[in-house]
Amino acid sequence: MPKTPLKPNATDWDRVKREAASNAPVEDPLGPYDPKDPETVSNYWKSATITRGRGRPRVSVKRPTLNMRVDAEVLEALKATGAGWQTRINAVLRDAVAHGVTTVP
Repeated sequence: MPKTPLKPNATDWDRVKREAASNAPVEDPLGPYDPKDPETVSNYWKSATITRGRGRPRVSVKRPTLNMRVDAEVLEALKATGAGWQTRINAVLRDAVAHGVTTVP
């Protein structure tokens, strides 16, 4: 499967460097914020809230990681079903356990 090309970087790094070198206060709708003023920084962090960013949401029961070997044909067939193939493997194994298939015949 060919990899999709990366998106071009649209950041204007020259502008970022220029603004960083100017040491100008950061513009804020509530007024200027000077990162070099300890009182301003302290007040900012007193009112700041930290939220969880991107990534997988937390779950109450964490699933253990498993490394196992399967036939290449089996893996390819499951991957060919598209996104969510690992979840489908889990469903197949869960169904097998529910039906008492825990030993090799």
